[in-house]
Amino acid sequence: VQLQASGGGLVQAGGSLTLSCAASGRTFSSYFMGWFRQAPGKEREFVARISRYTTTLYADSVKGRFTISRDNARNTVYLQMNSLKPEDTAVYYCAASPNRAVSSIYDYEYWGQGTLVTVSS
Repeated sequence: VQLQASGGGLVQAGGSLTLSCAASGRTFSSYFMGWFRQAPGKEREFVARISRYTTTLYADSVKGRFTISRDNARNTVYLQMNSLKPEDTAVYYCAASPNRAVSSIYDYEYWGQGTLVTVSS
């Protein structure tokens, strides 16, 4: 599986941005998909996950502001980010797992290249 993330950019605090992650392969619908982020000097952290059953899970820091969704017909997973804060600034990565995955980076087998989100104050 190859993943291609896009949609990052510069946005003012309080603004919105939608990230996309396009996946190759014919079995996308069976994968657990996740979004992670890594700020400068910090470890990569979990943001959100959507299962093959479309159940979702969010980090407490983004709950109520971010929404993860998937379009299996387009082999794409999205991360809608609202009410952005400067502390959301990071490189955002999408990840995929053919097995059950939750919030650990070790749950995911495939990773995209990352897209930079910068939130100005």
